[in-house]
Amino acid sequence: MSPFAAVVVAAAAAWAMAPERFRRSREGSGTVEESGVWGHDCTESLINNISAIMVFFHLYGPAFISYPFSAGTLKTQVTKCLCNYLPFRKLMASETGVTLRGRRSSAKSMNEDSPRSSEGTDDVYVRSVSNGKIDAEYVINRKLQLKQKAEQMKTDLLKQFDFQFNHFVDNLIDESTSLDSVSPFLSSSVNKELTALAHRQARAPPEKGKHFISRRSLLDELFQVNHIRTIYHMFIALLILFIVSTLVMDFIDEGRLVLDFDLLVYAFGKFPIVISTWLCMFLSTLLIPYGLFLQWAFGYYASKHKVLRMVFFGALFLLFQIVGLWAAPVYTVIHFRLPPASRFIVILEQVRLMMKAHSFIRENFSRVMSNKEKNSDVQIPQFSHYLYFLFAPTLIYRDSYPRNPTIRWSYVATKFAQVLGCLFYAYYIFVRLCIPLFRNISKEPFSLKVLVLCIFNSILPGVLVLFLAFFAFLHCWLNAFAEMLQFADRMFYKDWWNSTSFANYYRTWNVVVHDWLYYYAYKDFLWLFTHRFRAAAMLSVFTVSAVVHEYVLAICFGFFYPVLFCLFMCFGMAFNFVLHDRRKGPVWNVVMWTSLFLGQGMLVCLYSQEWYAQQHCPLTNPSFLDLVKPRSWTCRLHT
Repeated sequence: MSPFAAVVVAAAAAWAMAPERFRRSREGSGTVEESGVWGHDCTESLINNISAIMVFFHLYGPAFISYPFSAGTLKTQVTKCLCNYLPFRKLMASETGVTLRGRRSSAKSMNEDSPRSSEGTDDVYVRSVSNGKIDAEYVINRKLQLKQKAEQMKTDLLKQFDFQFNHFVDNLIDESTSLDSVSPFLSSSVNKELTALAHRQARAPPEKGKHFISRRSLLDELFQVNHIRTIYHMFIALLILFIVSTLVMDFIDEGRLVLDFDLLVYAFGKFPIVISTWLCMFLSTLLIPYGLFLQWAFGYYASKHKVLRMVFFGALFLLFQIVGLWAAPVYTVIHFRLPPASRFIVILEQVRLMMKAHSFIRENFSRVMSNKEKNSDVQIPQFSHYLYFLFAPTLIYRDSYPRNPTIRWSYVATKFAQVLGCLFYAYYIFVRLCIPLFRNISKEPFSLKVLVLCIFNSILPGVLVLFLAFFAFLHCWLNAFAEMLQFADRMFYKDWWNSTSFANYYRTWNVVVHDWLYYYAYKDFLWLFTHRFRAAAMLSVFTVSAVVHEYVLAICFGFFYPVLFCLFMCFGMAFNFVLHDRRKGPVWNVVMWTSLFLGQGMLVCLYSQEWYAQQHCPLTNPSFLDLVKPRSWTCRLHT
């Protein structure tokens, strides 16, 4: 539904829902006093109806596209749908109350004025005219205020309508092209047109891509419910029990309270090297991609060798990505033998900056290439916009984002305190549940029983670490930076815990990374190879995601053990097609959670075994085969 059609339908529905007195006054059946006295209330209610109905069509507009409305049934269908919409029931109830109260007051005033003598007629007339002037001035001022509010809402509403319409058209084109092979009624010319249209719509221009709107994070809304907040309190109580049990066990074993936090000190060791490495990566990402884009864009239209110029600057940018952002941080991590947590900080920041640099070049490259007027000025993004983007909690570049008016510093402090609490939570999980389990496991003879018990004993710490990583990073850390930057779009995740399929889980677990993969991996693949290779595009996205995840773990742990890659590519791909979006119901949600629990148990068990095998069975001169072969398979032969 186009924005114009949506506004027309909204206006028609608002007219249908307007108070009866307003329609009578406009149709000529009401008196001058009625139209003057009731004009303010009716005008305000009509504009409120239009605004609320436009929001309604933003939510439910796609459902109206395929319905064959006629002029006679438009009012009936719209009114029927809106009556089921809760805000409109409240609005109509309030309008009905205002109408009844107005009619009672009008009748009462007429009964009181009827016995008056004709001598006071002039005074009453003057007072009513005076009141009429006051009401007219109030109505005019109120109309001007409402007009300003409507102008502010106009741009955002039209963008949302346009985004919803383009998304619906893309899905419709996908379904139409998927039916080409089985539909005998489509002619060859229609097939060609659909294929060409699908090819053009496969990669939308920057302003047609992800649409940012002001919204809160889901957990912030859920924590307003006492029942959900109780679950949060249960996790805090579990943390207190971990702390108390650790202190008691240390007091029994050592005869004193041990508060040195040696594991945290080791994991985040050599932190000055981490800070200096991050500064080098950030400054190079801030200056080099922006400078390369400026040099390419300013001389692009005047250049006689556009393709050669594009290849040259593209090669320079790719060289910077490989040498400056990939090789140099990896060399620093390995050369200085950084501990695991410090490695995670460097490598994750490396991946984040590489994705942000690619998004900046990709979005602005499309903007320059789509500009057909050679004599017009090149739209170069401001340096401040790029600097803001590097800190913003998103991987999709835009010149501007929706912003909040104020910064809640108490909210920021709370989120950083929760991140710190999650770090101590993870510390106690490893101390109480992981280290005692895996410290001496390499000295035991390998058997299937030992492996199965290890996996099931690792499910609880694996799931707790999963919850902590989600809550600490995707909720607390990103919301803290979003609040400091006044970034209003807080949809960093969706309700992934309600997923009944792994396809929906992959889309909702980490929306920030999913958006980048969707627009720059999946959509660009379809733009290059058309919609005929959707399965290949999905496979390429899975491969890129699995390789990057395994790369991060291999560098941070210091060994190559592709457990996550195998789970991601084998079971993850299989579950993505078997447990697809058509699987509904609570049973499939249970299946999803069971698979997730077993997967977390396998990851914690196998990676912990390999970690201690690397510590217990070091190799002096390892060959390439020794580096790629898991040490936990042969470590027991040397004990």
